[in-house]
Amino acid sequence: MGCRALLLLSFLLLGAATTIPPRLKTLGSPHLSASPTPDPAVARKYSVLYFEQKVDHFGFADMRTFKQRYLVADKHWQRNGGSILFYTGNEGDIVWFCNNTGFMWDVAEELKAMLVFAEHRYYGESLPFGQDSFKDSQHLNFLTSEQALADFAELIRHLEKTIPGAQGQPVIAIGGSYGGMLAAWFRMKYPHIVVGALAASAPIWQLDGMVPCGSGLQSLTNILHLCSPLTSEKIPTLKGWIAETWVNLAMVNYPYACNFLQPLPAWPIKEVCQYLKNPNVSDTVLLQNIFQALSVYYNYSGQAACLNISQTTTSSLGSMGWSFQACTEMVMPFCTNGIDDMFEPFLWDLEKYSNDCFNQWGVKPRPHWMTTMYGGKNISSHSNIIFSNGELDPWSGGGVTRDITDTLVAINIHDGAHHLDLRAHNAFDPSSVLLSRLLEVKHMKKWILDFYSNIQ
Repeated sequence: MGCRALLLLSFLLLGAATTIPPRLKTLGSPHLSASPTPDPAVARKYSVLYFEQKVDHFGFADMRTFKQRYLVADKHWQRNGGSILFYTGNEGDIVWFCNNTGFMWDVAEELKAMLVFAEHRYYGESLPFGQDSFKDSQHLNFLTSEQALADFAELIRHLEKTIPGAQGQPVIAIGGSYGGMLAAWFRMKYPHIVVGALAASAPIWQLDGMVPCGSGLQSLTNILHLCSPLTSEKIPTLKGWIAETWVNLAMVNYPYACNFLQPLPAWPIKEVCQYLKNPNVSDTVLLQNIFQALSVYYNYSGQAACLNISQTTTSSLGSMGWSFQACTEMVMPFCTNGIDDMFEPFLWDLEKYSNDCFNQWGVKPRPHWMTTMYGGKNISSHSNIIFSNGELDPWSGGGVTRDITDTLVAINIHDGAHHLDLRAHNAFDPSSVLLSRLLEVKHMKKWILDFYSNIQ
């Protein structure tokens, strides 16, 4: 009981979380995208092409252009009844993403699809100002998700005009991680260009202002039914209060009901342990079980409206381009505390973060711009987006993990890591990812069928 209780008790400290943002490169900035080994080598042939893009899509005075790299594979594409699967490139070399997105290659024949992998501006070879692209904030001023989405839209229009048979075919956006966020936002902002999107491991709800770090403390307050809001300062009190409860239970583990320190049933530890016997459940369920166990001791009579921890019974946690993006639009706090995770505590201080950005890049972030631009959690007016998340993926905490509408659907992959569903089929794939891919293809087929039905 003691060891099990201590194991469960460790989950309580989630509420004391602090925040680790995607830090500046000088601080060791992590990327959204993981760096696994490429998918197993198979014969993947594609053409490497370039398209002349505007440096600035939203102004009329700047006439400068740059060459955006993209890859095209059309082995299984059919001009009649086919489709286009368009990978919304993220923060890295597009060839790397092409080699790590085997899912698109696996389903190309089934969907009669042309595969297009578009490189994100300022990454790989798609550098608007060549070697000077990262020179200063003036050269980096055009590195935004909005400009990247406009690149994708212009590229698709170019493909439709220059490839016989491409015009009038449904285009589906696919991306993982930041690329998944772009895929979702692409469908939201350009629904006339893409009929749907597969946004894998896309933490669109991890933006600043949407996951306040105090939410862990508030969740603990609610789940444990505490009489007063839990604060960081009260964490030691909470721990001591729970520890005292386990000690006292051992003291009064009588074989009959009694009202010694508290009104208790017979063998109260047996009653408590029925709630604490399974640590292999979700954090929320774990905390709910702890509340039930505590209630045996503090509220067996059912008369207490809340639990008071002040009352004891004895006292009646990339690259240059990503670093810049993290300093402008992509402000994504993370909460860790150094106890329930393998990271050291890191306090989220927006003012300090902003100052660090200014010192490195000469810019300050707009932490709430992305929710203004893309809607935050108010996305129910959109349609045809799959949000897939692996439950083993830390980024899933900022992802869409529940259905919003019948056409904004969530697929949660029990044994899935970061956008595992976008990788090639592997003999070791868990059944949960196999099922998720089947569901994803099912949705895509419906989008394609609906598209052709509507143009007849």
